[in-house]
Amino acid sequence: MHELVFLKSLIIILGISACVVFILHRMRISSIVGFLLAGMLLGPYGLQFVEDIGTIQILAEIGVVLLLFTIGLEFSLSRFLRMRLEVFGIGSLQVLTAGALSSFIAYQKIGDINTSIFIGFLVALSSTAIVLKLLSERAELDSPHGRISIGVLIFQDLCIVPFMLFIPVLSGGGQIGDLAVTSLKAGVIIALVMLSARWVVPALLHQIIHTRNRELFVITVLIICFGTALITSEFGLSLALGAFLAGLVISESEYSHEAISTILPLRDSFNGLFFISVGMLMDMSFFAGNITLILLVVLGLVALKLISSFVPMYLFRRSVRASIQASINLAQIGEFSFVLAVAGLSAGLITNEIYQVFLSASILTMLLTPAMVNLSPSLSDRITSHPMLKRIEWKDELPDDMISSQKKTGHIIVVGFGLNGRNLTRVLKEVNIPYVVLELNNSTVRDMRKHGEPIYYGDGTKADVLGMLGVKTASILVVAISDPASCRNIVKTARQENPDIFIIARTRYAAEVDDLLKLGADEVIPEEFETSVEIFSRVLDRYQIPKNEIFNYVDMIREDGYRALRQPVSASRKPLFDRCTVLSKVDVELFAMRENLSTVGRSLGELQLRKKTGATVVAVERNGEMHSSPVPEFVFSAGDIVFITGNREAINRAVAYLEKGDG
Repeated sequence: MHELVFLKSLIIILGISACVVFILHRMRISSIVGFLLAGMLLGPYGLQFVEDIGTIQILAEIGVVLLLFTIGLEFSLSRFLRMRLEVFGIGSLQVLTAGALSSFIAYQKIGDINTSIFIGFLVALSSTAIVLKLLSERAELDSPHGRISIGVLIFQDLCIVPFMLFIPVLSGGGQIGDLAVTSLKAGVIIALVMLSARWVVPALLHQIIHTRNRELFVITVLIICFGTALITSEFGLSLALGAFLAGLVISESEYSHEAISTILPLRDSFNGLFFISVGMLMDMSFFAGNITLILLVVLGLVALKLISSFVPMYLFRRSVRASIQASINLAQIGEFSFVLAVAGLSAGLITNEIYQVFLSASILTMLLTPAMVNLSPSLSDRITSHPMLKRIEWKDELPDDMISSQKKTGHIIVVGFGLNGRNLTRVLKEVNIPYVVLELNNSTVRDMRKHGEPIYYGDGTKADVLGMLGVKTASILVVAISDPASCRNIVKTARQENPDIFIIARTRYAAEVDDLLKLGADEVIPEEFETSVEIFSRVLDRYQIPKNEIFNYVDMIREDGYRALRQPVSASRKPLFDRCTVLSKVDVELFAMRENLSTVGRSLGELQLRKKTGATVVAVERNGEMHSSPVPEFVFSAGDIVFITGNREAINRAVAYLEKGDG
C-alpha cells in the first residue's frame, strides 16, 4: 500500500507541476518558479494533495547530488584561470561582505553569535540554477555582467562544502578540533579522488567505452557519482561534497562531455522535485500570519544582496552599469541555502520560526528574480544616467590617449573584443584601415594594449565614451558584443551622436533584428541566420545549383534585415530549385582512357564526341593537371581522366563510343 501511496503522490506532483510549468512558460516565467509554486500548492500546507513529503525529499536529495555532480563535471582549472579575478577576487569579497553584513544584522535581533554566523552562510549564497538559466535564455552568458555573475556563483558553489563542515562546530556538537579532523579527512579523501582521477577512472571508463554499450556507461557513471558520495558520507562528510568530487574525477577524463549529456536529463528531472519539495516545506498559514514580517525580510534580503554584490564589483573596477546588472542577477537566496537551512534546523542552529521566515522570504526572492532580471537593463540605464553615479565611474574609463581618437576621421569603431571583434580588427589591420576598439573587460584591455592594439576600457552606452572615440567623425560603427540590451543602447546613442555613421550590429537571435533596425542600425547580422545562410549555400552547392544563383539568393535573404527568413514563403514565388530543374537532368561522368582503347591517340575534334553522342567533354585531368574546356586539337593519352557531362542517355552513348571507338 505504501508503494501505491507514493506512486499516487508522485503522479499528482508531476502532473500538476507540468501544468503549472507549462502555464508559466507561456508567460515567459522561469520553470523553477513553477516548481516552487507547484510545491506550495500541493504540499501539506497548501491543498494537501501530498501530506507525506519524506519520500519526495529523498528524491530531492538525489537531485542535489546530481546537481553538484554536474557542477564537478563542468569544473576545470583552465576555466578558473580565465575567470580567476571574478571567482576568487569578486566572489570571495562578495561572500564575505554578504555573510558579515547579514550576521551583524541577525546578531542585533537574535543575540546568538553562532546562529547569526549560520544565517550569514544562508544569505551569502545565490541561486546558480536560476541565474544561469536566465542568462542563457537572454544570451548574456558572455556579457560583462554575465561573466561577473558566473564568477561569483562559482565561488559560492565552492563555499558550500566548508559551510557544511562548520555546521557541527556552530551547533555545539563539535569543537574546532573536530573541524580540524574532519578537514583532514576531507583532504585525504580529496587526495585519493585526485589520484583516482589521474590513474583509475580514465582507465576504467576507457574499458567501458570500448564495449560500445551505452547502458553500461550510464550505470558506471551513476556508480561513480553515488558511490563517491556514499564514501564521503561514511567518513562524516556530506553527500554533496562526494558528488562534487565524483564530478571532478570524470571531468579530468576525455569522457566528461558524454557523462554530462547522460546525467543532464536525470539532473533536471530530480532538480524539479527538489524545488517542489522546497515549496512544500513553506507553511502557508505561517506566511499568512506573518506576511508583514516576511515582506520586510524580503526587502532587507534584496537590499543587502544588492549592496554586498555591488561594492566588491565596483572595488574591482568593474563599470557601474555592469556591476548594477550583475548585482540584480545575484539578489536572491540560492537553492543550496535550503540544503544548509535543513541541516541547520536538524542541528538546532535555528528554530522552526526562523526557518519558516527564512524559507518564505527566500522563495519570494526566487519568484521575484526573473522579473528583476528582465528589468535590470532599463534600471541600470536609469541609475547610471544620474549625475552622481557618473561622477563615481572609474576615471580610467576615459584615458588621456583616447583624446587622439577624437581627431581621427573616417575610422572604424569596434565595440567588443570577443571572437568577432578580434577577427574584424585582424582584417582591418591587414588592409591598413584605421580603427579603435572599446571593451568592458579590464584584463583584455590591459593585455591587448601591451600588444599595441588601439583598445580602450569603457561603456559604449555612454555618449561621452563614444565621443572620446570620435563617433562624430567615424565612418563605421561595429557593435560586436553579446549583451542585447547594451547593443540596443549603443546603436541608439551612436545614431543620435552621428546621424551619418554606418552602423553594423551583431546579435545572437533573429528577434533582435527589427528593434535594432528601428533604433538606427544600417545592417544587423543575426548569428542564427548567418549560420543558416552558410549551411544552405553549401547544400545548394552540392546540388550543383549555379554559383551566381546561390549568391543572388544569399543577397536576397540578407536584404531588408533577413525578412525572407522571418516570414512565410509566398506561394506565388517560384522556388530556386524549381527554376533550376534542368540540373536534375544533367550528370557528370568520369572516364579513364586505357592503353588498349582505339580512341587513345586521337583528338577530340577527330572523334566528334558531341556530334555523335550528344555529350560534352568539359575537362581532362592528365598527370595531376586539369585541362578545362579542351580544344578540338586536344589529343587523348593513356591515363587521362575525361570529365563528360550531359543527360544520362548521352553519357552512356559517349562511354560506349570511347570504349569502342566507333559511332
